[in-house]
Amino acid sequence: MKILTIVGARPQFIKAAMVSLAVAKRGGAVTEEILHTGQHYDPVMSEIFFEQMKIPQPSVMLECGGMSHGAMTGKMLTEIEKEIVQRKPDWVLVYGDTNSTLAGALAAAKLHVPVAHVEAGLRSYNKRMPEELNRILTDHVDSLLLCPTSVAVENLASEGIVEGVHQVGDVMYDAALLFGKTADQESSILESLFLHSGNYMLATVHRAENTDDPMRLASIFQAFAQLASQECPVVLPLHPRTAACLAKLRVMDKLTTNQYVRCIEPVSFLEMVTLEKNARLVLTDSGGIQKEAYFHGVPCVTLREETEWVETIEAGWNQLAGADTASIVNACRQAKKGSQIDEYGTGNAAKKIIKLLEECGT
Repeated sequence: MKILTIVGARPQFIKAAMVSLAVAKRGGAVTEEILHTGQHYDPVMSEIFFEQMKIPQPSVMLECGGMSHGAMTGKMLTEIEKEIVQRKPDWVLVYGDTNSTLAGALAAAKLHVPVAHVEAGLRSYNKRMPEELNRILTDHVDSLLLCPTSVAVENLASEGIVEGVHQVGDVMYDAALLFGKTADQESSILESLFLHSGNYMLATVHRAENTDDPMRLASIFQAFAQLASQECPVVLPLHPRTAACLAKLRVMDKLTTNQYVRCIEPVSFLEMVTLEKNARLVLTDSGGIQKEAYFHGVPCVTLREETEWVETIEAGWNQLAGADTASIVNACRQAKKGSQIDEYGTGNAAKKIIKLLEECGT
């Protein structure tokens, strides 16, 4: 069985690493080629992930980053279609909710090649988010829908999708178990930043709904400035998208008047794992990092009005604060650890995915 895996962004590299490891354990019965769309083209956001997680190097590297949504998706669709025709995979495997996900799914479906979607069925019910549109459209052309939770299965059923749906657990939990140990041994970022476990808050901001809205972006950074102190700084690995928006708006100096808001360059995967594991609190608008915080036992405040990971809210690990300064500050003051979440499986989601691909491909 031959798989063509489509990736293009940080969360997809992490998930793909676990499935690639499961492929390798099949000893040649399953082969995989990786197509990297180039959606994240910065070396720290892309290349180093492949190195640190020992993902097989991409067989195809496109250059589709730095464009508008329409231009990016259109170029990806054209180029991925060519590769599917040439390589003739038995399955096209896509991850998550990016433009790379949608383009890979559409290209395969139009060529009648079955599509398997890891993280199928997630919904935020906010169609202003491009990620939500990507999820919905992808799930309606999938042949195999690989859901991380029972809520995802229920979401699909409510849309009339019941065939090919399987709850497999969360490959991100697989990754947290494996790479958490590796990060402890190999990352020295706490020492290099003069940080100690539990004495800082970790923040990430990259969603278009926050970065492209000057009022939301300003309000979020004002919350960071209010929260940060000498005893507990806010450490912010600055996503290239966010850095560009801050520079364009000319508000960086105004928003970071508190010297304890520490904006740093993007970090490698293992460095990010270390920062997550040792933070007192995580503030983020990322979907994946909400879960990673839980996996590492750290409370989270989400800088959005909704989340696709409702289990983290229900279990008490995560709070929705949106972009309002006062709401973010209050949520951080109330943040605490929650109860155990069983939905994400036991760390063998990738193995289940490969087994299903083999069974459904025969």
